[in-house]
Amino acid sequence: MSLHYFLSIINKPKKIMKMNAKYFRDTAWSELKGKWGQAALFTFMYMIISGALSALGIMDDLVGGLLSIFVFLPMQYGYDISFLEYARTRENVKIEGIFYGFKNYGRVLLTGLLVGIYTFLWLFLLIVPGIIKALSYSMSFYIVKDNPELSSEECIKRSMEMMDGHKWELFCLGLSFIGWILLGIITLGIGLIWIEPYMSTAYAHFYEYVKDEYEGKRN
Repeated sequence: MSLHYFLSIINKPKKIMKMNAKYFRDTAWSELKGKWGQAALFTFMYMIISGALSALGIMDDLVGGLLSIFVFLPMQYGYDISFLEYARTRENVKIEGIFYGFKNYGRVLLTGLLVGIYTFLWLFLLIVPGIIKALSYSMSFYIVKDNPELSSEECIKRSMEMMDGHKWELFCLGLSFIGWILLGIITLGIGLIWIEPYMSTAYAHFYEYVKDEYEGKRN
């Protein structure tokens, strides 16, 4: 599959998307001023809990697989939603937010499983379509939070609708964090304690952006 085909599917001019990526990064950076400590502590606790569970998984592959599905997915949801709420309210993230996914466990788990399965099947066919579909499904957890009346399948479908015409923007936003991610790796993961909140806040604002446009089209 050619690069031209990939670009035609996600269909956004690169120059404009760089501006958008900068906007989301700058917004997140500005909002985290004075809040970095709390955000880093929240992320540190998330990493500690995840690390402890991973250690259990290392001892047994089956245990590791089950933990990845039944524990890590709800925790990832809790982490993402905590920064969505922070982006909306500017109130400090709370440690208990890591466990938000267990309050709506069934929908969160099923949505995460379906997204994982669908993405894997597309990646199994070809890498590029898999990446495109992963971008399409990327808003699903946020939609679960905002739309309790929707089923998991409906949340995924709405994510695809929201991301129509915005996949290239999100792709560029992700690419714009490459340098920061490399810095986190160079610091043996320590830098990620600050980088992860930065990225999650930027992604939360991206969701607000595509959500507003989607709702504007429906009204």
